[in-house]
Amino acid sequence: MIHKKNAFTMIELVFVIVVLGILAAVAIPRLSATRTDAQISKGRADISSIRSGIMTERQSRLITGNNAFISGIVLNAGTGLFGGVLTYALSDSATAGHWTSTGNDAVGTATYNYNVAGTTVGFTYYQNETTVDGVVNRAGTFVCTSPTAAFCDELTN
Repeated sequence: MIHKKNAFTMIELVFVIVVLGILAAVAIPRLSATRTDAQISKGRADISSIRSGIMTERQSRLITGNNAFISGIVLNAGTGLFGGVLTYALSDSATAGHWTSTGNDAVGTATYNYNVAGTTVGFTYYQNETTVDGVVNRAGTFVCTSPTAAFCDELTN
């Protein structure tokens, strides 16, 4: 009687494990880079939506005869961040790919941070024209205020 064995040899198993290890070593760094790219893409979309919402609110005010830009406090009206200009407000979280509010002041300026892969990038909304360190920020603008941050250009250009 002939017995047939349906099993893998030890050498075959070791070879498969080595190949899988090599594939994992190549794939894991690429997965990390893809996550950062996704956070940058999300940040770009958020910034575009926020800027568009600010301008839409400005147009609505101009139609009613009010030429003032929305204040930083009204910008965050409702529940969540940017609820005053976005249909769906953003959640306030310090985790990667999310926004946090860092404060409002009496002249309508509001500051925020966006976290990309553990790096904090600061943004400021200016209700009124403001000069900071010799740079004039026009009224109603939402700008990156961390020009030395690694992701500022990638998020805004």
